[in-house]
Amino acid sequence: MSDRTRPARPRHLATAVLAVACLATAAACAPGPSGGSAKSTAKSDASPVSTDPATAGKVTLTEWDQNTDTGTNASTAALNKAFMKKYPNVTIKRVSRSFSDLKTTLKLALSSDSPPDVVQANQGYPDMGAFVKAGLLQPVDRYAKAYGWNTAYPSQLLDLNKFSPDGKTWKTGSLYGVSQTGEIVGVFYNRAKLKSLGLTAPTTLAQFETALAKAKASGLLPISYGDSDKSPGIHIFGVVQAATAGKDEVRKLVFNAGGAKWTDAGTVKAGQTLRDWATKGYLSSGFNGQSGDQAAAAFAQGKSLFLVDGTWQAATLAPKMGRNAGFTALSPSAGAPPLTQGGEGLAWAVTSKSEHPDVAAAYINFLVDQNGMRASADNGNLPALPPSDYKPAAGTVQADVLDQWKAVSQKDGLLPYLDYTTPTFYDTLTAALQELTAGQLTPQKFGETLQSDYSSFQQSQ
Repeated sequence: MSDRTRPARPRHLATAVLAVACLATAAACAPGPSGGSAKSTAKSDASPVSTDPATAGKVTLTEWDQNTDTGTNASTAALNKAFMKKYPNVTIKRVSRSFSDLKTTLKLALSSDSPPDVVQANQGYPDMGAFVKAGLLQPVDRYAKAYGWNTAYPSQLLDLNKFSPDGKTWKTGSLYGVSQTGEIVGVFYNRAKLKSLGLTAPTTLAQFETALAKAKASGLLPISYGDSDKSPGIHIFGVVQAATAGKDEVRKLVFNAGGAKWTDAGTVKAGQTLRDWATKGYLSSGFNGQSGDQAAAAFAQGKSLFLVDGTWQAATLAPKMGRNAGFTALSPSAGAPPLTQGGEGLAWAVTSKSEHPDVAAAYINFLVDQNGMRASADNGNLPALPPSDYKPAAGTVQADVLDQWKAVSQKDGLLPYLDYTTPTFYDTLTAALQELTAGQLTPQKFGETLQSDYSSFQQSQ
């Protein structure tokens, strides 16, 4: 929902780090060709690949996405229009839903008699793994070869979109999609209000909590927060857990590497911290009944000092706040590199029942080639492979986002989204977080609830 949202997401080893070379030489890293005008003879199962949609005849291509945020919506709409202009024989039918709506409806759509051709599939076991297991997505390895995705993207990013054919083993096997955007979760802040309190942008969890207390004492709402759509809880908890548990423990938990439990001290401390923020009134009143979009809107209106959310919100906040919006990622302690959830947005994937898989793949390439990445950047998004000349104006929230993305990704600070952990973990975690912040679940019981889901999955493997 990326999160993102939404969350979405690179790791080191199992946790991908953005290739530094792609930040500096995106032209060399970018997929190609733009939209595809040549033909490739790459084959899989003896099936040739056509990279020229103009030869496909009259086609209606249905795509489902979760790009409802200002920036991602604008870039998707613009690229869809450009694709249809370049290939007038192709009509794109777009269905765009929020991240939470997409999670609840996409599998039904894929299983129907008239499924979409292209979808955004969330990485990890709950969505992509389940879709692969059910045979609802098709491997795109042959398209990765035809379009150069397998060389344009760092292997760590590609691995996030891989699964074994049975959907049981993540980050290995066949490739099932590629992502257009990069993203991290961090702290948006109101520059003017921060200055009025005599504070600077926090860089550690301790500094952040000091600012929360000072804002509350001054009568200002510390954090705009709404969790009715569930994923915001994952984001804010993940930011805290990164600092209290550390990157090694978080990675072990999410990637089922062993040697860590959800009842360990770092995770329970994160639960206690978030529970304390709710008790102290640091979060919006009635937060479990408000949406993440409502929280972002309240922050943009100057009703709070902070908003904990993903970089996908930058394009929404910038037009409303101008240079008054800032963004930072937190470190566990002073002088330490920042740690936070992040990586790449949801993968664009080709469905197994698509009648036009070659056109679908050409469309995906149109979204993620150099021109697609540029369109994403031009609309305020953070592209997964930033163009070499992408340099937001100094003092803007987009500049902050790029700086923090580099600081996190280049220093091994990217952590996986927690809902990737098991096929049922999204539902378990989001429900437990709502109960935790509402005072209905103790931090210890919160950890035990997560560990029960985690243990059941481990035993089933």
